[in-house]
Amino acid sequence: MRNISDTIARLKAAKGKFPLSGAAARPSRLSPLGEFGGNPGALRAYSYIPERLPEHAPLVVVLHGCTQTAGGYDHGAGWSQLADRHGFALLYPEQQRANNPNLCFNWFVPEDIRRDSGEALSIAQMVRRMIDLHRLDPRRVFITGLSAGGAMTSVMLATYPELFAGGAIIAGLPYGCATSIPEAFDRMRGHGLPAGRQLEARVRGASPHRGPWPTLSLWHGSADQTVAHSNMEAIVAQWRGLHGLQDMRPEQRAIDLHTQWIWRDGAGAAKIEAFSIAGMGHGTPLNGADDIGAPGAYMLDARISSTRHIARFWQLTETGSELSLPRQAEQTTFQAGSERIGGKRAAASQPVLGPVSGVGKVIEDALRAAGLMR
Repeated sequence: MRNISDTIARLKAAKGKFPLSGAAARPSRLSPLGEFGGNPGALRAYSYIPERLPEHAPLVVVLHGCTQTAGGYDHGAGWSQLADRHGFALLYPEQQRANNPNLCFNWFVPEDIRRDSGEALSIAQMVRRMIDLHRLDPRRVFITGLSAGGAMTSVMLATYPELFAGGAIIAGLPYGCATSIPEAFDRMRGHGLPAGRQLEARVRGASPHRGPWPTLSLWHGSADQTVAHSNMEAIVAQWRGLHGLQDMRPEQRAIDLHTQWIWRDGAGAAKIEAFSIAGMGHGTPLNGADDIGAPGAYMLDARISSTRHIARFWQLTETGSELSLPRQAEQTTFQAGSERIGGKRAAASQPVLGPVSGVGKVIEDALRAAGLMR
């Protein structure tokens, strides 16, 4: 564990680091879902259904980041605009302040990240209700999220892999890397991330599912100071073994200054892709010149629309690509058979933190000030 004064300072600064919605007063395009089950995680649920929704349409589940709202994230990312054009349904789970003062999904709370428990079960109940209510295609259900929503996307892909054909994690963290708030902050900074085999085992142990596994699209800013870029490496390491791609060398492509890696199976199907967005901080990459989404706080103009690309990766939109021909890429490089980018190996597992000692009240006050403790 980092020294206590450093940890407390970071916790106190956390309020200013987490994404702001930037659209709290803007009218939302989303509608309440209504009753969807026992809702043990006490989450809200919103949906968006295009006027011309085809029969057996796909479903995309979208998870906002800390301090954001479902409607605010939809405005920024532009998912409902894309749904209008291409005919798929949207589900937006939303956190409540009674669960987390900063509206973060509780990706580090044990009872919320287990199958058949807490927030994970609530989201699974929402998905099943949407499929039944709108006669959606259960084989084409996808999930994406930013930051804490990205980490909760990891949770859902691990605990309910049979529900999802694919996931997209933006500035998120691997499943099972933290089970307490101090651990969560360490992992966000890139400290103590377990090795790939350990992370893979945690996914395998999270459900009785044994495959096939969801595809994965990963996005992370190379200058992210909130969630370390090494978390994207760790997610790749967690899922590469599940897909049997341990020894597969990825393709590498360039889009402007950004770098994309693609891992394909023996049949040539893309199972995992990872984007390192050059110079971008913490947020969702957008194309400011596009008519999908709106740049704002933590919705960042990076001249590439993650929303559009993710939808294409999931085959929800027309074929085509923003990808240029391969050329010399950024120096950040995945190396086949390892767990590193740019020569930085993922940190070895560190001992699990024990109970807070006599300084507990000071730390708890800082945690509450950061909005991370109930």
